[in-house]
Amino acid sequence: MTMAAIVLGLVLLGVTLACARPLGRYIADVMAGRPILAVRLGAPCESAVYRLAGIDPKRETGWKQYAIDVLAFSLCGVLAVYALQRLQTWLPLNPQHFGAVTPDSAFNTAISFVTNTNWQGYSGEATLSYLTQMLGLAVQNFVSAATGIAVAIALLRGLVRHRASTIGNFWVDLTRVTLYVLLPLAALLALALISQGVILNFDSYRDVTAYATQQIQTLPMGPVATQEAIKELGTNGGGFFNANSAHPFENPTALSNLLQMWAILLIPMALTFTFGKMAGDARQGWAVLAAMTVLFVPLWLTALGNEQAGNPLLAALHVDTASSATQSGGNMEGKETRFGIGASSLFAAVTTATSTGAVNSMHDSMTPLGGMVPMFLMQLGEVAYGGVGSGLYGMLLYALLGVFIAGLMIGRTPEYLGKKIEAFDMKMTSMALLATPAVVLLGTAIAVSVAAGKAGVANPGTHGFSEILYAFSSAGNNNGSAFAGLSANTPFYNTALGLAMWFGRFMVLVPVLAIAGSLAAKQRAPVTVGTLPTHGPLFIVLLVGSVLLIGALTFVPALALGPIAEHLLLYR
Repeated sequence: MTMAAIVLGLVLLGVTLACARPLGRYIADVMAGRPILAVRLGAPCESAVYRLAGIDPKRETGWKQYAIDVLAFSLCGVLAVYALQRLQTWLPLNPQHFGAVTPDSAFNTAISFVTNTNWQGYSGEATLSYLTQMLGLAVQNFVSAATGIAVAIALLRGLVRHRASTIGNFWVDLTRVTLYVLLPLAALLALALISQGVILNFDSYRDVTAYATQQIQTLPMGPVATQEAIKELGTNGGGFFNANSAHPFENPTALSNLLQMWAILLIPMALTFTFGKMAGDARQGWAVLAAMTVLFVPLWLTALGNEQAGNPLLAALHVDTASSATQSGGNMEGKETRFGIGASSLFAAVTTATSTGAVNSMHDSMTPLGGMVPMFLMQLGEVAYGGVGSGLYGMLLYALLGVFIAGLMIGRTPEYLGKKIEAFDMKMTSMALLATPAVVLLGTAIAVSVAAGKAGVANPGTHGFSEILYAFSSAGNNNGSAFAGLSANTPFYNTALGLAMWFGRFMVLVPVLAIAGSLAAKQRAPVTVGTLPTHGPLFIVLLVGSVLLIGALTFVPALALGPIAEHLLLYR
């Protein structure tokens, strides 16, 4: 690895941290309805939304009604996006006259964008009209991200309220997150991306003559910048183009690349400060952020080191793969020369540590251990730093598990922020933490056992197994990136991955809301000498250990059959 690559990562984390702290406090004020300037300016628009939708903003609900509202809203989103795809051939803003999307692909895409996964088994620029991209996918980029943040806020309310029967109003939370957080940030980022050359138009595709070959080449057009902005800010990841953020119309420069990574990390990091402010103790948020960073940095450096080291088989042939002033060295397969190994490895780690799934290089072309890093980051539950909302509530689930384990060690009833963690809370925590591994491993097992699953594998052997394991890890954890060697746009994979995305999202989300309701109803216990501090180094170690314990025990056997075995085969 090079010093420039390390400095790039440190600069990214430093700049994002500097922006995340004020944003986190702003989000806490917005969700509490405090009369800050933005809320006062947006109040007429917010009130209009409530009137049109028939919402009483002063009426809060318990966790069951909150969960029903989330599920109903998400189901309506699936139906709307599915209908748009099936009917797009008769709808406006379709200058290329694309036909209806096939039923299985439309089913997969609808669930994918509603669950904040954004898995795409097709080329967006060759499949979807501008209307479908904007009204279907871009809208879901906003509201699926807002849903995740709303659920995280509901859990925080459960932690800080006492003897309460409600955890908030989903429709109010959804509106405030979209209106005061996502829309302003996306508008600013879109302008910044346009300044770097990201396109934004409604033109028909353009035929140009390539200078080198003098052949006609068709260049896709479209409203890219606006979708690109929320794609990253909402940790969505679905690109306007098939090449995603490797495409020069989506990500043309080194600065646009840095802006996109910053946008991916911004809200997940900011929500830890929201947590600290709502809890009345900023140290709680710092502890969670520190645990996330302790998990992220070593795995990012592992990916960087393996990609910079390159393929040992080439070294055995005396091929010079060292980095120098005249070559990048290492493993440049599948990477854009304008980004190089450093920015590509960092982007791969950032996009899978969160639930984004956007890519600026092809993960399928990474070295075995380099490619294992994004896979393992997803399998950890994407809690370092996680998706918008889902990263925070995922890490708080591990916090509950950690204090429960600590309580067992010392024979004391576990507590977190003064709330006693009891049997119901641990049942829901266990259900949420084990749901995604079950979805991933069961889906992988079925895919490698049936002919339809094996038919999509382009690279048999250990790498082919890694492609399938990556696909279900991505779908089950609502990431959306892929080892692109897997041909996944088939009825089998569209259906199987669609189900994995749905259950991977809501088998976690509903138990989280149940925990929020349970904790909100409890009285805060007084702090005593036996209370475990949850803001110091000991708790951070406990939290990181809990994450690694679940991840290692659950997925290392599968990883041994895929990327680890593939790595060892390089030295046989």
